Amino acid sequence: MKNILFILLFVFNGALAQTNVRFIAKIENRNSDTLVLQRVEVDGLQYKIFRVGMVSDADGNFQGTFLMEPALYRLFDGKEQATIYLEEGYDLKMEMDAKMFDETISFKGRGAEENNYLAKKFLLFEEARKNVAQTTDKAVFKTIVRQVMDRLWADLDNERLSKKFRKIMNSELFSEKTELEKIFNHTVSMWSRRGKPSPDFNCENHKGGTTSLKDLKGKYVYIDVWATWCGPCLQEIPSLQKLEQVYRDRNIEFVSLSVDAKKDYDKWRKMVTDKSLMGIQLFSGKGFELSFIRKYLITSIPRFILIDPSGNIVDADAKKPSDPALAEQLNNLLD
Repeated sequence: MKNILFILLFVFNGALAQTNVRFIAKIENRNSDTLVLQRVEVDGLQYKIFRVGMVSDADGNFQGTFLMEPALYRLFDGKEQATIYLEEGYDLKMEMDAKMFDETISFKGRGAEENNYLAKKFLLFEEARKNVAQTTDKAVFKTIVRQVMDRLWADLDNERLSKKFRKIMNSELFSEKTELEKIFNHTVSMWSRRGKPSPDFNCENHKGGTTSLKDLKGKYVYIDVWATWCGPCLQEIPSLQKLEQVYRDRNIEFVSLSVDAKKDYDKWRKMVTDKSLMGIQLFSGKGFELSFIRKYLITSIPRFILIDPSGNIVDADAKKPSDPALAEQLNNLLD
């Protein structure tokens, strides 16, 4: 068995109220041999970092005992992440299959009820976010929110749960509700743009010269707003390349619009070349301040946009390349 590696880093003034926690994890089909627990927070003028790394044995077992504050922590396996809660005296065993990370994560031992609640909360809000993003009906939106909140409030009314945990969850649930409201408002805004002329852009083309949206009139245009530093963006590239191959002889152009900062220009050019990225590769140097980006209210990436041959918006928040629904939509449009 490999030695367990612990890395603890604290950057702050003063002592923390820390307690002993034992954590064991069994991961099938693990994404890496390292499992990391991390918490970073700003408390007034104090900057606190907690980080502990565990290295697995040959069978995918992780374990360790360490000191930490009672709080929510990010659990990262090199590819996926989850939120877990740890506090004094916990003796927690986690099991999951990394191929179905969120759907299979489960806990046993002291602290299991709190963490199984978190796992359930994540799945419920994930489904709620998906449903909210597909409706502009306010009554439907309210029903979705009420159903998920009622279930989670009911489960939280459990005296077996830690008082500290319940207090944290009270705040978390209100934050999640606010996020659903933002998603609904965003969806309403995006749907209201369908069929209307798209804002234009005119950006440097990796192959030379510049390209504008007007240059592409007469074809459908699928725009991938991305950046070289964006992990989720890079994860979509293989799926995007497959689409570009499938539809290479159809009436559609695939445009990748980088929001990298001007200082990362060389990095962008190198990545496009090294990864043999296809389609129309564009760079503005203005990042999120590009007029096109601002008019589409883009604050996070990746973001995908679909434009029709007349330059009108088909979908201001289109499906991502890895979503089979995108290919179905394109087939319907291009047939």
